[in-house]
Amino acid sequence: MDKLELKSAFAADDTGAIAGNAWVFDTPDRIGDIIEKGAFTFPARLPILFAHDPAEPVGVWDDITETRTGLSVRGRLLVDDVARAREVRALVQAGAITGLSIGFTVKNATGRKGGGRNIKSLELAEISLVTVPMHPKARVTSAKSASDLLAITDAINRAALAFRTQGN
Repeated sequence: MDKLELKSAFAADDTGAIAGNAWVFDTPDRIGDIIEKGAFTFPARLPILFAHDPAEPVGVWDDITETRTGLSVRGRLLVDDVARAREVRALVQAGAITGLSIGFTVKNATGRKGGGRNIKSLELAEISLVTVPMHPKARVTSAKSASDLLAITDAINRAALAFRTQGN
C-alpha cells in the first residue's frame, strides 16, 4: 500500500481566488526531502483541503503548473457556497493560515546522505491550506492583510529548522 505524504506559498482575495507556490525546487523540506523538477504527476484539478482533512474541502485548484522554480497553483475557495471556505479565507487574509502543503504518493525516490530523500516521481493527491507547512519556503504570496504576519512565518520556519538541525 502506498503511503500518502504531506508537504509545501499562497494568498486569497475577497472573491476566494487563491494562488501560491505549493513546492519550491532545490531546497529540502523540514525532514530533508527534495522533490526533483519533473517529478509531479497530477490530474487537471485537485481539491483544496483545509489541514489535509478530506472532510474539509474548501475549494478547487484550477491551474497547477510546474515552473523552473517549483509547483505554482491557482484556484478558488468556494466562498459563495461553502461556509468553511469563508472562514478559511478570513484566516488567510488575517495571516493565521500562511502555508500550503501537498499530499502525495511517492512513486520513485532515493535516500540522501544526511537524511531525507530525492523524490524523482510522485502522484499528487491534494494541496491543503495549513498553518505551518512542511516546506520552509511555502508561504502566502498575495493575501491582503497578511503581509505583516510573514515575519512571524519566517521566525517559525527558522525555529523549526534550528530544532531539526540540533537533533542531528
